[in-house]
Amino acid sequence: MRATDLNDIRLFVQVARAGSFALAARQLGLPVNTLSRRIRRLELRMQARLLHRSTRKLALTAAGESLLARSAGAVDVLLHAAQDLAEDSRGIRGRIRVAAPAGFLELVRLEWIAEFLAAHPALNLEFVLEDERTDLIGSGIDVALRAGPVPGATHTVLQTLVQQDSRLFASPDYLARRGTPRRVADLAAHDCLIASRRGDRQIWTLEGPNGAEEVGVQGRFAANNAQVLRQAAVAGLGIALLPVLLTAADRVEGRLREVLPRHGRGGTDLRVVVPIGPLVPPAVRVFVAFVEEKLGAALDAIG
Repeated sequence: MRATDLNDIRLFVQVARAGSFALAARQLGLPVNTLSRRIRRLELRMQARLLHRSTRKLALTAAGESLLARSAGAVDVLLHAAQDLAEDSRGIRGRIRVAAPAGFLELVRLEWIAEFLAAHPALNLEFVLEDERTDLIGSGIDVALRAGPVPGATHTVLQTLVQQDSRLFASPDYLARRGTPRRVADLAAHDCLIASRRGDRQIWTLEGPNGAEEVGVQGRFAANNAQVLRQAAVAGLGIALLPVLLTAADRVEGRLREVLPRHGRGGTDLRVVVPIGPLVPPAVRVFVAFVEEKLGAALDAIG
């Protein structure tokens, strides 16, 4: 067997992870025909078919599965080593395009962003802020911050940034006027701030000391944005079910109080999502570490 070009193995790993020549070609900045030709050359040199090709999908053969399992880790190590060496010589530079929920810069304060940019003067940040899930690859996103489940085949969860539940919050003014619920069932008699896309009445399922409890809730104000629901709770319009991190500053400054503190709903962990591929740019890793530190400190402040 002739000597194998290690770069062809790197290209094979990228194609196998992407599950598509077209997607891998976009990630690598290569023409699809060139990428396909390089993989075919690798197959000829290894004297084994690595991929089953069809017009709709791509699948690994047994030989391909074996090569991916044996080579992917080594490819990642080498690429990270080269990236780290380049980073040591150039410093953190370039541009990071960040996708995040619409209210992200109320959660991660602009003073923090200013601190980060001051520490990395050769780096630019661009935020794409919207509650709809952005197509990372199609929109040129380097990293996304998302709460809850993260389905999809073109991106991967890099890490969980913050582990959090959703809990019930209301303003001191609202609780003074309407009283404080003592049981989950009491919520049915209160104004609850609900997500407008789910109708005028909702069922909230809350976990507590006695397991899961359900209650039908309704209210006079609804919105399809968590930050707006938080603002409505601060304004005294009702009780909201919100991620704890979203309410950190309001709780510290007394604008919101927790209701039924032994009850809540899981599944709102904040996750870091990146386009699928072997490398995460150093600038992205530095940015994520900075945000993790700041949000962790905010959560520690409220206990």
